[in-house]
Amino acid sequence: MSPARRPSAVTTGRIGKDAIRVMIVDDSLTVRTIFKRMVESDPALVIAGTASSAERAIAQLAAEPADVVLLDLEMPGMGGLDALPAILATPASPQVLVVSSLTVDGAEHTLAALQMGAADTLLKPRPGGFTEDYRAQLLGKIRALGSRSTEAATPAAPPPERSFVRANGSLRPRRTEVIAIGASTGGIHALGLMLRAMDRTFDLPILITQHLPPSFIPVFARQIENACGRPADIATDGMEVRPGRVMIAPGDGHLLVRRSGERLIARICGEPAPSGCMPSVDPMLASLAVACEGRVLGVILSGMGRDGVIGAQELVTAGGTIYAQDAGSSAVWGMPGAVAKAGLASLIAEPETLGEAIMAQTSVPLLRQG
Repeated sequence: MSPARRPSAVTTGRIGKDAIRVMIVDDSLTVRTIFKRMVESDPALVIAGTASSAERAIAQLAAEPADVVLLDLEMPGMGGLDALPAILATPASPQVLVVSSLTVDGAEHTLAALQMGAADTLLKPRPGGFTEDYRAQLLGKIRALGSRSTEAATPAAPPPERSFVRANGSLRPRRTEVIAIGASTGGIHALGLMLRAMDRTFDLPILITQHLPPSFIPVFARQIENACGRPADIATDGMEVRPGRVMIAPGDGHLLVRRSGERLIARICGEPAPSGCMPSVDPMLASLAVACEGRVLGVILSGMGRDGVIGAQELVTAGGTIYAQDAGSSAVWGMPGAVAKAGLASLIAEPETLGEAIMAQTSVPLLRQG
């Protein structure tokens, strides 16, 4: 029997309680067949079904739930983007991996899907591009998205003592200068929810490192502008960090910050980071710990891996504060889970609550000096 005609896990009874159920939605029979073979090569994954249209996918998911859906956005009929809310609302509330091309239109549609709640994206290669490396990348993303944490969100360790400075013989809390946010898989949706929970009058600089391909960053910047109602700049070397604006790490370099007198200046660095990510959250937080002497509130949102935990440690040691997204609302509780389990997070909560807490934390008036 050829791989293309192998019975699905549904008919062979292979689905166990720990298997990750995968639905493939693509109008190309060739792509569906290739993805099916790749998924079936991993014993931890099973095929819940395949569909050639979004309409068929929604109907199938109602009867045969999936944990992860591989979704093509450009299909005849309803199309993947229009179908996304209905797919997310099917019984198992699946994680959606958008399989996208990196064209300009592809970036627009893919970022829109990620903002609406899709968890991650993966390039759909051209013919001949379905290599062993691609298979490993695809299966890694599916396993991460399908392995939802069964543990309750780790309670925060006792929050680090608030950092104070002495002035004229009395103590006053250190004023936050910058909000720094790191995110990856599932982070775009979380970021939008958090920013919308913050008052439009909030004027502290916001720095963002989001794991995205360079070609997606301009579209991402426009999304951020719409979400928080303030201008968003793609960081360049020497750009000043300014109140009332958002600065976003470019896709091909880390965003670092140095102090020049009273000003904070961006520096773009291409050196490898310990996490292996480009851009990486660690260098951003570590540089801010030095430049602002800890007067920074860092937020780690949904994402795979541990990027951010090294920088978070340096920031907390310098007197800064770290918030983390909770497991229940994260697509993948890797990055926020790492800082939470290390005892670095003063608050672990869903994105909207994090946004409200940022407003409360940064609006506390300084104590009068004696």
